[in-house]
Amino acid sequence: MKIKNLNLPAPAIEFLDSQGFEELYPPQADSVGAGLLEGESVLVSAPTASGKTLIAMIAILGYMSRHGSGKVVYLSPLRALAAEKFAEFRELQNAGLERDIRVGIDTGDYEGSRRNLDQNDVLVLTNEKMDSIIRRGEEWLDEIGLVISDEVHLIGDSSRGPALEMALTQLKQLAPKPQIVGLSATVTNSQEIAQWLGCRLVSSTWRPVPLTEGVYGNGTVIMNDGRTFEVPHSVRGTPVDLGVQSVFDGGQSLIFAPTRVRSKSLATKAADAVSRILKAEDTGRLARVSGDIMSKNEHTEMVKTLAELVKKGVAFHHAGLNQRCREIIEDEFRRGTIKLLCSTPTLAAGVNLPARRVVISSVSRYDAQAGMNMPISILEYKQLCGRAGRPQYDKYGESIVIETDTYGDLMEYYINGMPEPIESSIMDDRSLRIHVLSVIVTNPGITKDDLLEFFLGTLGGQQSRKSSVKFGVNISLRMLVRDSMIVHKGGRYAATKLGRRTSLLYIDPVTATAFLDAVRGATRDTHTLGFLCLVAGCGEFYPTFGLRNKDYDQAEALIESHAGQMLEPLSVHDVSRSLLALHAWISESSELTISETLGVESGDMHRLVESADRLLYCLGEISKIADRTELLEEINTLRTRVTNGIRKELVGLVRVKGIGRVRARALYKNKIRTLDDLSGVTAKRLAEVDKIGPVLANKIKSELKRVR
Repeated sequence: MKIKNLNLPAPAIEFLDSQGFEELYPPQADSVGAGLLEGESVLVSAPTASGKTLIAMIAILGYMSRHGSGKVVYLSPLRALAAEKFAEFRELQNAGLERDIRVGIDTGDYEGSRRNLDQNDVLVLTNEKMDSIIRRGEEWLDEIGLVISDEVHLIGDSSRGPALEMALTQLKQLAPKPQIVGLSATVTNSQEIAQWLGCRLVSSTWRPVPLTEGVYGNGTVIMNDGRTFEVPHSVRGTPVDLGVQSVFDGGQSLIFAPTRVRSKSLATKAADAVSRILKAEDTGRLARVSGDIMSKNEHTEMVKTLAELVKKGVAFHHAGLNQRCREIIEDEFRRGTIKLLCSTPTLAAGVNLPARRVVISSVSRYDAQAGMNMPISILEYKQLCGRAGRPQYDKYGESIVIETDTYGDLMEYYINGMPEPIESSIMDDRSLRIHVLSVIVTNPGITKDDLLEFFLGTLGGQQSRKSSVKFGVNISLRMLVRDSMIVHKGGRYAATKLGRRTSLLYIDPVTATAFLDAVRGATRDTHTLGFLCLVAGCGEFYPTFGLRNKDYDQAEALIESHAGQMLEPLSVHDVSRSLLALHAWISESSELTISETLGVESGDMHRLVESADRLLYCLGEISKIADRTELLEEINTLRTRVTNGIRKELVGLVRVKGIGRVRARALYKNKIRTLDDLSGVTAKRLAEVDKIGPVLANKIKSELKRVR
């Protein structure tokens, strides 16, 4: 089907043509045939790179063309994916329709991140943000006419899935019912998911770049199309040999490694071989990129290694890298200057970075619940190998998994196997108590029968026995009543003030109860470390790094030196390396020092700070519920220290835009220690302080007037 034949207004056709689209891929044509442009709900189950983003774009253009008002919501499981889609959908503002299209994004999941979303026509949101908006009962919810849910198969993910499932369950019950477009990987029970969503199923195995999958063993690769070929062996190891072979043939390679250490190791081993085939123009650009990495980051060993590897056309990618480094690596891999990239599997669920050959170095992953290495699922394997084949660049894609003696016949199990059916996690104890509370908050006065009916309407409810759902709901209700989150009167349930705040803060009732008990028992003394311990010990805090043997002395010293700040007695076994890193951060340790002493990298530190800030905000809100408002000053001060990485005496200075931890400390050393001092000093004198200069000095003076 040609783009020009779509039932869309001429400006929309011209817009799609300007974006380089001429003909629909089979899954796209099938979606249109299923009624996508007539308002029919559709679930598209298709492989990676089969054109699902264009399906979403066509759906948006169709909805906007048919309706003079109403909103479109695009749901994404990850912030990085949301940002990528936001950038793509902003182009819709140039579609030239009679109706203007305003595109907005919000990926926060608590009240501190609220934005004026109602002013937009297309809203790009994370699943958690959508769930949070529903809990708040935003007035514009009734204006939603089209819901596009990306990566629907992640409903089966124990951490991300329940929020998506709850959001979709609520959204499909809106009146009038919105059109739903689900975008999913190929899963075994896609028909079940489609029926639950009320969608027509469009199932396809088509890819724009044909994919062959193979297994390496004993020096030979056997592909599922019957081909076999040898791989020259070297001391670099099999995964690198496979990756380098493809690079030598003119392609790019993506090697998936099970750990961060392994990804760095594989990239290092590949560097010299890849560097020998770089063109002069690539070498020059990569040298500049390497310089950018060094100039924009503290010189940790990881950063220095990455910068050196980039010069040679290889890189590694994992969550320990900060956002700046990750974006640089992703951009250069897309450009083709980085030829070989070694990544942990997180990249497979993140941004779109295809390569001609994907090498899966191991099907083993550490499972925290099992406490041991376990084989990955078939669905995860399919997501990894789905990155093979670059549209517009490659005529084929290859995925090769390294054979081991541990997990049997990989060809039979992974390559020829069917992905596991999606199973809901909504009925897990933690998930159920969180979402039972949220339903009561949004439906005050709800009866137990209505509550049960709601959860029977979730995917998990449909996959469970009614007696099991009823038992789980009853357990959650008893727990919520016991902890004063809800009240029960006349056969109906309503949230208490504590319950409503807990739900709107998007935290587990167990966490809220722990916070409440802690602030009620807090003295009027300083609680800095106690508050940090409290937030670092709750289930929402992420990431949590356990102590290594060499960290115990530091943990014991921290407890001894700050015993007076604790909310309750603490043993060294209650201390995590994440807590040590946070305390080092607010003591103004550099990223370099934290990396060297604790092994916590810049990307990790960013997430620790973000997580701690959010939970400290929640702690402050719970303190208000407990009538302990006298604790708010210390909690808010600690939030400022956490977000800026400063000691207490710099809190006032960083209130001024343009003054961060480094400049604040420089000012303090120059006896400019308060806002009054800053107000009294001349711009000329301010410009003489290290890291400031004349331009910034004038900006600081201007910003100071706003703060004061």
